[in-house]
Amino acid sequence: MRPELTQASDLLRRNSPEAVAEAIGLLQSTVYSFSMKMCGHREDAEDTAQEVLFRSMKYLPKLQDPSALAAWLYTVAKNRCHRMRGAAAAAPSARLSLDELMPDQDELRELLLDRAKSPEGLLLHAEERDLLHRAVLNIPTPLRLVLVLHDMEELSTDQVAQILGLQEGTVRVRLHRARLTLRKQIPLLMKAASEKDHGRRKKLHVRKRRTAEARKPVECRALFASLSEYLDGRLQPESCDSIRAHMERCPGCVAFLRDLRAAIERCRTLKAECDPKIALRLQTILTEEYLRLMA
Repeated sequence: MRPELTQASDLLRRNSPEAVAEAIGLLQSTVYSFSMKMCGHREDAEDTAQEVLFRSMKYLPKLQDPSALAAWLYTVAKNRCHRMRGAAAAAPSARLSLDELMPDQDELRELLLDRAKSPEGLLLHAEERDLLHRAVLNIPTPLRLVLVLHDMEELSTDQVAQILGLQEGTVRVRLHRARLTLRKQIPLLMKAASEKDHGRRKKLHVRKRRTAEARKPVECRALFASLSEYLDGRLQPESCDSIRAHMERCPGCVAFLRDLRAAIERCRTLKAECDPKIALRLQTILTEEYLRLMA
């Protein structure tokens, strides 16, 4: 989980005004960041941080364990975000099939031709964090929840399963689909932002014509379905050996794995910070309320 939650838990146990103020600031930042990644609206994220922490005031002294604190905060924040305008409207409800998320032969060739100009690399160099945030918001909400909690808020699979009321296996499946969707969204948004209308129409025409010719590499499908498990070190040794053996004879899969790993890393570096003046004002109010309740 985020180190801020462990630090906040330690500070609350000290129970001094200074420690409480610092802990409230850390918790407020955590809830705000999560809410921004889920709903995409600053006003909603500010309201969520305020409401969640006000509701949590009387429970905070009882949540001594950082894991219990994380479960409580994210559960309440998740429920609040579901009621906000952004969470319902920011992304389509329809999910692409696993086959649609996999690259075809043409895309694999493009990845091999110029690795230095991968979508993720361009995103990093251009510092287009807004595009990355938009890519996250374009992921269907059930998948986005898992991606944000696991890859961005750094919760474990079992913690995410507890917060969302899912089986761990379901969490892993949704996480993999979310990562693949993110990887697919990034170049689409970058092209939409950089191409002129006539260029985009030409691009779409070419892609449509090529689609009939390009086929998913059948021998790679089983590998693609296991890539997240491989990246997270959750596969059995024999399965890892099988994947490595395939990689040695399939440079396209190597390029795709690199692209997927880069997309995950970009996702993990995305930050959402509240306006300092608003954050300080809310921190002061929440700290005073917490100390009043404790008195």
